[in-house]
Amino acid sequence: MKWTEVQIKTTAELEDLVSNVLYDVGAAGLAIEDPRDIIELSQSKEKWDFVDPSLINQDFDGIIIKAYFSEADDLENKIEEIKNRIKNDPILNTGESEIKIGMVDDNDWAESWKKYYKPIKIGERILIKPSWEEYVLEENDILIELDPGMAFGTGTHETTMMCTEALEKYVKQGDIVYDIGCGSGILSIVAAKLGAEKVVGVDLDELCVKVSNENIRLNDVDKIIEIKEGNLLDVVEGKANIIVSNIIAEIIAKMTKDLKPYLKEDGIFITSGIIVEKIELVESALVENGFKILDIKKLNGWACIIAINN
Repeated sequence: MKWTEVQIKTTAELEDLVSNVLYDVGAAGLAIEDPRDIIELSQSKEKWDFVDPSLINQDFDGIIIKAYFSEADDLENKIEEIKNRIKNDPILNTGESEIKIGMVDDNDWAESWKKYYKPIKIGERILIKPSWEEYVLEENDILIELDPGMAFGTGTHETTMMCTEALEKYVKQGDIVYDIGCGSGILSIVAAKLGAEKVVGVDLDELCVKVSNENIRLNDVDKIIEIKEGNLLDVVEGKANIIVSNIIAEIIAKMTKDLKPYLKEDGIFITSGIIVEKIELVESALVENGFKILDIKKLNGWACIIAINN
């Protein structure tokens, strides 16, 4: 099957907003190229054992988001809508955005992923790898396998890495965990593998729900994790020991006023998707709504805030 590949050059800070536009228009899947990740991982043999040299030689200071549309899509109108939404949005239209159109088939797309997606160790014990890669586990390693397919969320983004490390620190045996904005389901799977008794993942995008369920079955944690399609906390019931949410700062800040009814006393809120310039926005919202900030982690311009319900 042939796919139309729409490439958009933008800034790392706008990754989530541009991605939302592409999904709204009907993209079947996304791939994100961030030269900073590639350069960093190429210098760390412990984290990534192979990098295609051609991926490092990029002269663009930003990221490339690739969206995929099937041949059956109304492509002309969809591409025009993408251009208009980016052009007419004062936040997205940075003056540097560039859109390119190309074609790719299933096999080429699948093979191209293997250039980017290699085993990666996060924190002390979490090892994330694609199913086609061989890797010798060390004692106490926790293995998570993900196949991206026409999907997203492989664990290499800074926000995912920081949330994973926080989950490793705070999840205890028997915990209930809510993953709000679960994407590929990676954080839900991490929580389950760390000993959570019940995990509920929520995402507004039906493709995310589908991909999450596939990854959950791949990791044999479908009896622990339930994925729901819905908006933020609207579809969850009861209180969790931990809520993790890797989305964007503005949505997190608005969500803080609704958190307490869903989080146990002394429960932990882990959140990322926050550029460092928006730390104060989220931190202030949490404090105003009765949370105490435990820690703020930073990595390559991104932040992860950990707070307690007290």
